[in-house]
Amino acid sequence: MTTSDPHAGQPVLRRGVDVKAARLVLILVHGRGGTAAGMLDLAGEIGADNMAYVAPQAAGSTWYPYSFLAPMEQNEPDLTSALRRLDHLVVALQREQVAAGRIGLLGFSQGACLALEYAARHPRGYAAIAGLSGGLIGPPGTPRDYAGRFDGAPVFVGCSDVDPHIPLERLHETAAVFTRMGARVDERIYPGMGHTINADEIAAVKALVAARSDQRR
Repeated sequence: MTTSDPHAGQPVLRRGVDVKAARLVLILVHGRGGTAAGMLDLAGEIGADNMAYVAPQAAGSTWYPYSFLAPMEQNEPDLTSALRRLDHLVVALQREQVAAGRIGLLGFSQGACLALEYAARHPRGYAAIAGLSGGLIGPPGTPRDYAGRFDGAPVFVGCSDVDPHIPLERLHETAAVFTRMGARVDERIYPGMGHTINADEIAAVKALVAARSDQRR
């Protein structure tokens, strides 16, 4: 770790089968104050046979210091370091012969924002992208002129209508951006839920992952 790249060298936890043998490798990105180990607890809920789970740990358990709605420069260099950490993971998986079509991204809260922003900046035909209580990063009016296409990759975004951290309009904007970039988006709003993960979201992710895993039998 360095002051210019705070997340470099942080641990990455794995669970499930070897990535080379996995039908799908799901990268799990924790939220502010969370842990990689905590995200791996979702693996048991998601299930699906012959999957691998990879969970990176943020330095200080925080990917970037301020709100995801703050000006980008306020969250530097942490934000660039966090995006670079995800990119290194994806590149490392591809070096292990795991194609983009076998890689999924799932994040919660700050981790959802990071996973969604990374995917938008690096569009590929991912197996799945799931953002739970998160949205694309940047203040209102941030240009969303991302280059590239998702080639029909499935994207799930879920959030409360009264989430204290995620404005509903940002969730709608995020869904619209991914749709425009060629993803198949499932956007779900949960009245009065607050900032958490509910059973319907877990069921949606399980169904998405199972369907994509089944395609690789």
